Amino acid sequence: MSEVKLTVNGRNISKSVSDRTLLVELLREELGLTGTHVGCDTSQCGACTVHIDGNAVKSCTVLAAQVSGSSVTTIEGLAKGDTLHPMQEAFRTHHGLQCGFCTPGMIMMGVDIVNRHPEGLDETTIRKELEGNICRCTGYHNIVKAIAAAAEDMRAGATSLAAE
Repeated sequence: MSEVKLTVNGRNISKSVSDRTLLVELLREELGLTGTHVGCDTSQCGACTVHIDGNAVKSCTVLAAQVSGSSVTTIEGLAKGDTLHPMQEAFRTHHGLQCGFCTPGMIMMGVDIVNRHPEGLDETTIRKELEGNICRCTGYHNIVKAIAAAAEDMRAGATSLAAE
């Protein structure tokens, strides 16, 4: 057993877990954060993508004990109250949601992609960066459009915050 202390979506968590507990299991089964999905158990689909200390990570490949002391953000932690994160809003607006199963992982990866490319994104870069996430509906076109739109909104938001 390991004592795991994390900040999850801004909330301090302390749990005693089996040494073999995966982060995705801790999030879904212990904390009830079911927006993070288990799609393949092999880290190929990306449905389990969360942010650990601001970086996108597939939570089905990480032991919960490995990330003790870290800050984890799940899809449930992106919105500010009733206001969706620009990436969530762009997925809604551009119909990138498809069946919804891959959506949380796609959104978390989309935020990470935008954060790693502050200089801007083109369609080729977005498609290349999404190679680790699978949409079984094959709805990539609208997902790519949503990420591009969100990138513009996130940059505009960052610019307006910097000007204040």
